[in-house]
Amino acid sequence: MAVKVIKPGLATSVQDLGRPGYFHLGIPIGGAMDRLALRAANLLVGNDEGAAALEAVFVGPELEFTADTVIAVTGADMPLKIDGEEQPGWTTLAVKRGQVLSFGFLKSGARIYIAFAGGVDVPVALGSRSTYVIGALGGFNGRPLAAGDELPIGNGGPARVGRSVPQALRRTPGRPAELRVLPGLYWHRIREESQASFFDDGWKVAPEADRMGYRFRGGRPLSFVEREQPFGAGSDPSNIVDSCYPYGSIQVPGGTEPIILHRDAVSGGGYFMIGTVISADMDLIGQMQPNTPTGFVKVTMDEALKARADRARLLDDVRSAVD
Repeated sequence: MAVKVIKPGLATSVQDLGRPGYFHLGIPIGGAMDRLALRAANLLVGNDEGAAALEAVFVGPELEFTADTVIAVTGADMPLKIDGEEQPGWTTLAVKRGQVLSFGFLKSGARIYIAFAGGVDVPVALGSRSTYVIGALGGFNGRPLAAGDELPIGNGGPARVGRSVPQALRRTPGRPAELRVLPGLYWHRIREESQASFFDDGWKVAPEADRMGYRFRGGRPLSFVEREQPFGAGSDPSNIVDSCYPYGSIQVPGGTEPIILHRDAVSGGGYFMIGTVISADMDLIGQMQPNTPTGFVKVTMDEALKARADRARLLDDVRSAVD
């Protein structure tokens, strides 16, 4: 079957769990910004958790179906409609040939995930169907969807209509959002008062927030420890000799506005990193809108590992609820 795109929505693209293993070549992991929401959507329609689905940000697409199938929409709170009638999110839904899926105005969160039984069957590129727009790689012709596109959908197995993920398992950022951070290798580059203020201050998501990274504003500028400019580093105190950027790392160019590097970020560069957002909280960033008040919380490695284990248990609970 195929899905016809009547309206593409905003930056709607094909995403799965990404293409690990190519970061050393400058190709990021990519994939869904909210991996838990993607996994839940696929589980609801009977797919492998990593199957390709659609990710839309702020504005949902309008899609027409060419065959009977089942779908699920997870992630942000964006009312979904089938032939104009509102339907529940995070639930397995049946659709008939010729019916149209559309969306109302976004209420909370930022990104939705639309899964189809059988998954979006675009070609695999470097082990993934995810769209990396900057590199024109993967997805549907390496780009976001456009009106008139026809998405190929694979053959799905049976899925029980009406299954749902309980509200308590739908993890979303609070208000203010809290992001746990493990200080990094360059933590010593800023003064003690700035080490404290980074975590004490309130921040807000800036308008520059996308798949490459999220910028934050509102906190006090960082004060750097005096240094002699190293050979190969820029003259700004935030510059370093080029280094690899861990996924989730926080760079602060000029010491003023932190940027959290996300799914499609570059793999290295010449800005120091104050620390790294722990893996358990990266999905939350993908659901944060511009101007979301945010606080950074300092954690230890032990606390980060515990949070990762807690998130793994949450995913197990989602699997159990769907099964």
